[in-house]
Amino acid sequence: MGKDKVQIFDTTLRDGEQVPGCKLDTKQKLVLAERLEELGVDILEAGFPISSPGDFNSVNEISKIIKSATVCGLTRAVEKDIKVAAEALRYAKRPRIHTGIGTSESHIKYKFKTSQEEVIRRAVAAVKYAKSFVEDVEFFAEDAGRTDNDYLARVCEAVIKAGATVLNIPDTTGYCLPEEYGAKIKYLKENVTGIDKAILSCHCHNDLGLATANSIAGAINGARQIECTINGIGERAGNTSLEEVVMILKQHPDLNLDTNINTRLLFETSGMVSQKMGMPVQPNKAIVGTNAFAHSSGIHQDGVIKNRATYEIIDPEDVGVSESSIVLTARSGRAALAYRAKKVGYELTKLQLDEVYDNFLKFADVKKEIVDSDIHEIIETSNIELESLA
Repeated sequence: MGKDKVQIFDTTLRDGEQVPGCKLDTKQKLVLAERLEELGVDILEAGFPISSPGDFNSVNEISKIIKSATVCGLTRAVEKDIKVAAEALRYAKRPRIHTGIGTSESHIKYKFKTSQEEVIRRAVAAVKYAKSFVEDVEFFAEDAGRTDNDYLARVCEAVIKAGATVLNIPDTTGYCLPEEYGAKIKYLKENVTGIDKAILSCHCHNDLGLATANSIAGAINGARQIECTINGIGERAGNTSLEEVVMILKQHPDLNLDTNINTRLLFETSGMVSQKMGMPVQPNKAIVGTNAFAHSSGIHQDGVIKNRATYEIIDPEDVGVSESSIVLTARSGRAALAYRAKKVGYELTKLQLDEVYDNFLKFADVKKEIVDSDIHEIIETSNIELESLA
């Protein structure tokens, strides 16, 4: 039985770029767009065309160079937005208009000051108008995470009838628990007439640190598109992290779900996005952080040296990292010191190692991390004969 494909909808250049101070110009967006296509994303959300002339130009230029991925432009449920997006996408080989409206009680009552029926009417009108320009229309029900499931199902049925090909079910505020979000997707799969004509999509925010977990719960319950960003960047606490959901599906074959992502490009792509946006990746970031495959505890180091799988569930090379790092600190043991010493040219006997280790601890208590030059100094100042070293 073949695995089901989960499409990866990358919104690094749209939702990811909404981070304050991380604005990209068109030239930078073009470089990243080409890399994202090489990475294997299925849909590339290039921007919000009506928001500014620069965004319009970026979507327009990206549409010209992308060969295989779908290029998507975001709009509100407003005719002018949709028309401008269609113009920006006119060169795209596979254009998609992404339109929608808030559906939660909070949005309907306070943001739009209208009724549930009027929101459905606007949603249907927006999808129909978008459909007059492109075949592929994605509808987003903003704040779906806090929308009553019965009403959300009614909205979904109406926009499917109007021609929507993808239904985006955003947890806009990052409020949902994974079981709650998964149950919402399951409910829609089981209760929306015509659901077989559309793809359910997860767009989860990370306000409570649950974006990745919610997206995976959605996929397990029938969603076949995940909307995400490189490094999990995005509004407020960020979006679902592309590298995390991709590697979760890869490392859990029992889920029977797969993506088209070339995972060996993840680490390098992460660095490109970080550099161009001026937004450092936290060292302990899963998959792409500098410490993701680094070990400093003696117990962990001993295990990894003997067999990498004792403490690593991912082969570093699978995400584009050359090898694991054995970091020498005061918490490191003899095995790690011997390993690193051998890397710089010293084959220590057990007795020599014992002597060198005592000296190493004195250095390590002073310095946060012992580097290669320190190893030479530690060995040369230890009470052993250097000529006896290999």
